[in-house]
Amino acid sequence: MQDAPAALPLHQQIAELLIREIASGRLVEGERLPPERDYAARLGTSVRTLRKALAELTEKGLLERVQGSGNYVRRNARAESVYSMFRLELPEGGGLPRAQLLDLARMQKPADLPEFGAASEASRIRRLRRLNDTIIAVEEIWLDGAVGTIDPEKLGDSLYLYYKTRLGFWITRAEDRVTVGAVPEWAPEAFTLRPGTITGYIERLSWAQGPAPVEFSRTWFDTARAHYVQRLI
Repeated sequence: MQDAPAALPLHQQIAELLIREIASGRLVEGERLPPERDYAARLGTSVRTLRKALAELTEKGLLERVQGSGNYVRRNARAESVYSMFRLELPEGGGLPRAQLLDLARMQKPADLPEFGAASEASRIRRLRRLNDTIIAVEEIWLDGAVGTIDPEKLGDSLYLYYKTRLGFWITRAEDRVTVGAVPEWAPEAFTLRPGTITGYIERLSWAQGPAPVEFSRTWFDTARAHYVQRLI
């Protein structure tokens, strides 16, 4: 794993990866993690960085560190995650979400979008998504212009974290509609499916603290590389 500009610190990336591994069942209740030196080598990081990640999981109640024995997985459905609303996972479960910005523009809201926010303008964000190093999706996010302006230099993998730390609001709930749709014409060559291909499609409306949604997004995902997962706990 390598850190990138505007990305989460490396120890947080590892912590988020492990949170998603636990949620997906790839790491099960009571399982002992490999020795720290071996695990750090597997994850491509230092023992010091791994220990910072494990300490974060311990604070969240997802890990029990037994002196002289090792680190044991504990499930905690209330544990917070930066990616708690990111529903795409690798077919085998989990995977750390990553994003590559393709385009950012501010414009009038097109007539074909559902109603959201109070402004007539919105920021349109187009990104290529990965889980770990696997390309899985393209997405287009529309953020209502009344809630702030996005700085591409400070935009990281998690939009919701950016909203909270840079724009001063946070997403409290979202409504997803999952169907199928045609890959858009603007999808880059790096995406695994050609424009026009019918594939998995998600439309999402997201709310902050007010009664009206502030964001609308649509995601086209490769169903051979990722699954949409919603857990009821």
